[in-house]
Amino acid sequence: MSIEQVKKSFKQQVVDAGNKMVALGLTVGTWGNISIRDTETGLIYIKPSGMPYDEITTDDIVVMNSEMEIIEGTRKPSIEFALHISIMNHRKDVNTVIHTHPIYSTAFSVARKDIPGISEDFVQIVGDKVINCEYSLPGTPELAKNVVIGLGDRNAVMIPNHGTVCVGSDVPSALKICHVVEKSAQTYILASIIGVPVEISPEDKKAMQHFAKNFYGQGK
Repeated sequence: MSIEQVKKSFKQQVVDAGNKMVALGLTVGTWGNISIRDTETGLIYIKPSGMPYDEITTDDIVVMNSEMEIIEGTRKPSIEFALHISIMNHRKDVNTVIHTHPIYSTAFSVARKDIPGISEDFVQIVGDKVINCEYSLPGTPELAKNVVIGLGDRNAVMIPNHGTVCVGSDVPSALKICHVVEKSAQTYILASIIGVPVEISPEDKKAMQHFAKNFYGQGK
């Protein structure tokens, strides 16, 4: 893979997605990370480590390949680069990975509880539930492996005592997953205060997932 295949437009997408993530309240400070895969070249564009989102420019974005080698960039990539690339190597439908540090889904990760399918938008685009993967220290190969296993074929997974990882075919879809997971976690906590949250039945989950995949939106 050559440096000539690097595209500035993908670097800009990482910069813009990071600022959007902060604006949505999905992380604070320098935490969290974003990666985007160019499906034409297979190159992966990832946030640099430890830099505030509002200070990151396209020159700071690190470009890597599927073997986790740096193709271009003078910055250190996010310490979770192995997590991002491992997901993309296992899930060909995933071209964007967003790791967030939000409040409500992190509360579930601290309690080591799953987020169940209690809302229609959640079960349609995220999955039947969001589980916690096995715990490992940040930035380790073990964490990357655990996240891949915990994610499975769903579009989100929680890292115990840490945060949430959401995936999508592109940046808008991955950001939508982040937003819906966090909304569902908040809704569950609020519903628990006034009553007992009711999970959607397995049959209705499957029906809504089928509808969302095959009929919802334009051109289906």
